[in-house]
Amino acid sequence: MQNGVEDLHPRGREGSMPLELSQLPHLLTADEVAQQLQTDPDNGLSDDEARTRLTKFGLNELAGGGGVSILRILMRQIFNAMVLVLIIAMVVSFAIKSWIEAGVVTAVVVINIVVGFLQEYSAEKTMDSLRSLSSPTATVIRSGQVKVVRSADIVPGDVIEVKTGDTVPADMRIYEAMNFEADEALLTGESLPVAKLAAATFKDSEDVGVGDRINLAYSSSNVTRGRAKGIVVSTGMKTEIGKIAESLRGSNSKVRRVRRNEDGHASFGRYIEAGLLTIKDQIGKFLGVSVGTPLQKKLSWLAIFLFGIAVVFALIVMAANKFQNRQDVILYAVGTGLSMIPASLVVVLTITMAVGTKIMVSRNVIVRKLDSLEALGAVTNVCSDKTGTLTQGKMVVKKAWVIAEGTYSVGESSNPLDPADAQISFSEESPSQTSSSRKTAAQIKAETQWKAASEFIGKEGLTKYLNVATFANLAVVSQNKQTGEWDGRGDPTELAIQVFASRFDWNRRKFTHGDNITWEQRAEYPFDSDVKRMAVVFRNVKPATERGFEEWAFMKGAVERVLDSCVMVQRAEGQVPLTDEVRQEILKNMESLASQGLRVLALAYRPWYTIIENWSEYARSEVEKDMCLLGLIGLYDPPRIETAGAVKACHRAGINVHMLTGDHPQTAKAIAIEVGIIPKHVHTLAPDVISSMVMTAAQFDRLSDQEVDDLPVLPLVIARCAPQTKVRMVEALHRRKKFVAMTGDGVNDSPALKRADVGIGMGLAGSDVAKDASDIVLTDDNFASILNSIEEGRRMFDNIKKFVLHLLAENIAQACTLLIGLAFKDGSGYSVFPLAPVEILWIIMITSGFPAMGLGMEIASDDIMTRPPHNLRIGIFTPEVLIDLTVYGFWMAALCLTSFSLVIWGFGDGNLGVDCNNAYSESCELVFRARSTTFVSLTWFALFLAWEMVHMRRSFFRMEPKPKHPATIWMKHVWRNPFLFWSIFAGFVTVFPIIYIPVINRTVFKHAPISWEWGIVFVEAALFFGGVEAWKLLKRIYYRRWGEKAINPEVELAGRNFSRYTSAAVSDAENQKVE
Repeated sequence: MQNGVEDLHPRGREGSMPLELSQLPHLLTADEVAQQLQTDPDNGLSDDEARTRLTKFGLNELAGGGGVSILRILMRQIFNAMVLVLIIAMVVSFAIKSWIEAGVVTAVVVINIVVGFLQEYSAEKTMDSLRSLSSPTATVIRSGQVKVVRSADIVPGDVIEVKTGDTVPADMRIYEAMNFEADEALLTGESLPVAKLAAATFKDSEDVGVGDRINLAYSSSNVTRGRAKGIVVSTGMKTEIGKIAESLRGSNSKVRRVRRNEDGHASFGRYIEAGLLTIKDQIGKFLGVSVGTPLQKKLSWLAIFLFGIAVVFALIVMAANKFQNRQDVILYAVGTGLSMIPASLVVVLTITMAVGTKIMVSRNVIVRKLDSLEALGAVTNVCSDKTGTLTQGKMVVKKAWVIAEGTYSVGESSNPLDPADAQISFSEESPSQTSSSRKTAAQIKAETQWKAASEFIGKEGLTKYLNVATFANLAVVSQNKQTGEWDGRGDPTELAIQVFASRFDWNRRKFTHGDNITWEQRAEYPFDSDVKRMAVVFRNVKPATERGFEEWAFMKGAVERVLDSCVMVQRAEGQVPLTDEVRQEILKNMESLASQGLRVLALAYRPWYTIIENWSEYARSEVEKDMCLLGLIGLYDPPRIETAGAVKACHRAGINVHMLTGDHPQTAKAIAIEVGIIPKHVHTLAPDVISSMVMTAAQFDRLSDQEVDDLPVLPLVIARCAPQTKVRMVEALHRRKKFVAMTGDGVNDSPALKRADVGIGMGLAGSDVAKDASDIVLTDDNFASILNSIEEGRRMFDNIKKFVLHLLAENIAQACTLLIGLAFKDGSGYSVFPLAPVEILWIIMITSGFPAMGLGMEIASDDIMTRPPHNLRIGIFTPEVLIDLTVYGFWMAALCLTSFSLVIWGFGDGNLGVDCNNAYSESCELVFRARSTTFVSLTWFALFLAWEMVHMRRSFFRMEPKPKHPATIWMKHVWRNPFLFWSIFAGFVTVFPIIYIPVINRTVFKHAPISWEWGIVFVEAALFFGGVEAWKLLKRIYYRRWGEKAINPEVELAGRNFSRYTSAAVSDAENQKVE
């Protein structure tokens, strides 16, 4: 907070100390800030206090950012191609003084705008709430618990933790910092990250600029290195970035900038260019072809295309009637033009996408970019992390090999955070010796003696091992003094190791906190996805030495990377050189642990003798060398229960799953086989196939692009994976014409997330940078949620195809009926329209619109995850959709024309009357009855078609492949979607008042009551149903024989495509025997 902030604490008015800072925060020490803001640096604010402060200070967000604009939504409803056609029709109707048609069209325009506005407003509100869910998060300590909350919910006095890759959520006074640097270019323009120092303070007399206040971290800056804990001093518009935002308010311009040369001048042509581009932008925005998702843009172009078709059809009508300036001719032309406009299409699309995003939230997926909704259904390959996504992320140490002593094993535990909830066994054998033993698992179990961990304390080798385990570790494990429950915060791997050390009463906080501190941290080099290890330097302040202290460098990390830094190995007899023979022994033991599905890390140390004043400037490489290896530690992270089923479901859907992990190849391979990514019969395949299925990043990166493309299969598992390897994997899949979804959580994963077709961020473990680069975010970091998102993406895409097909088929039916109807000439030689303009409007707005919305809400078909991924380049207008809408449209048009013709010529005398397009007369009775018959027929066709579109291939009477009750299953499906059911029911019912209520029928709709004609309607409805069912039957026969099917990778690997690799393996083995 800044000076002048008064009475911030809720109890301030009751006489307690007001919540304000006596000086600017950089002039105060961290303890003074904590005291004045009445917060506890260790436990933070209480939850109740945080809620109170949030009410008082408001959300931590910049003003004027987003929200739902009522005016903008209203303008979108008025100014789009669909509604503009209606408005033109309204203007024309008024111009020719056709007051009834003009009134009806006006009512339709108003209803369309109002309904569209209400629906889109609701959809925008939904999307706005979802955007808040996908907003950046912050790690905050409240009531002594580490919690992840929205950055918007941060309040002054909150204690927050940030690490590499995080975005600082608010201005904060740094309390603790370790190698902490932040990129403040957004605030100061400084291109280099700024190193921060918690202990720094400044005097009031010093003129310290914002960029030089190294004890503060500012909102919206990115953490580029290290970690820190701080106390929030300013939120929202009170932050430094908020002040800049306030000064820039209203400066956003919709006018293109003029391009200037190096000396700042611009020619007259540049101004013309900027003006033309600005006009182009506004026209594109006005027509909707330059805003929205690719599908929305495509449909906006469709609207423009249909508008052009409508104009052409209107001109055809005028030409057929010799361009006579008659009211009925113009009305006929207007009606024919309107028949090509699916006015409800844009509204239905908006609602469908909004509902889809809301459903995804309930399935633990937050959509950040609407484009991903369309892309998800096209995914062919998923590249996933292992830890926390395919597995539970609940690490437990199972084995600890102390080279100088032997192997410690940890028994079963019901609470992975409770150090006392498991016993320890010890064997002098190494892991490789145990695995090569001929004893059975039952014998080993019977001979194992389990003891309390405290019985092993005191051994020198174990003590050194535990020092590395507890100090080269950022996790915190503590026990609540009131409840006695154990709590932990930090990375799952480090938590497990810290719990293991705590079993031996070697918890880090025992040595670094409290009144009797014996160890102090001097430096930290955090884990990095490139080096795959971390190192710290600690000082033992109470040893019996001349200096009065000892300093040690501790390291842990991937075995290969730690070995690269080691020159010695700690054995029982002392340190011995790390020779190639010893290295092979270490790697053999690592393989033994990894083959059990354990994640294996190495622990090493070295004494430190050099006195360093400024560790932030000291090279990491100087610390991470000449190490002595102490041993290995094996952690087990069980796969999620649902992972195997989700992987199998992906395979059935034709989606291949790849595991990209930092673990050892044997660990990754064991988990991959367990969850089904790699087939269990992998040993039957040829060596080259097996070797290409499981690779390390080093092996993969050594290959050229051509060599990667020549692999029989791309790796299903890449171990020791680095960020750049992920990018290469995405590019390799793209060269094979695959559509890729990639998960990522670290800062360095951003390039791969952006390069992938669908970037998937982790909501729990992911950094803010990774989330910002992603298209969707998983709120539970669960692989099964990726499957949920793909299924939902396919459902939405499927439903969009259904309602687009439904709407456009009706448009084709109406247009064909009216155009062919030009041949029906009355006594004065003018065309008699089979459908009146008001009837057309009714079908477009009421009969079609609401059932189309219902189709957009359909649940996923049971076969949606057994179809191949759709081709996003083709989009919704697949050959099947184009052929279907043509067939259904022409079939409806043929039946409508038949209805009209039967009434006029089949059962009537063929009298088309005179001037029947304008008003009712005795001579027009037959035409009006024929028009009613045609109107009812087309209305019922449209409603029946909506039900038929629930599944584009299956019969209406059997939407399930093997129903238990085949005769009645259709009744269940009719009621399955209540909105669709009531929309169709309302469409059926409203036909009767329209036909039989006087004035409405003859004057407004220009048709008459019917009696015996209902027989024609029923027969035609049956013929329509029969025709659609017959067409679907032909489609089923075709697609069963020649249709594209999802290729299950499991079947592909086991079947004919790879049989040559299996036989090659056998023949090679036989050849070797012969030789």
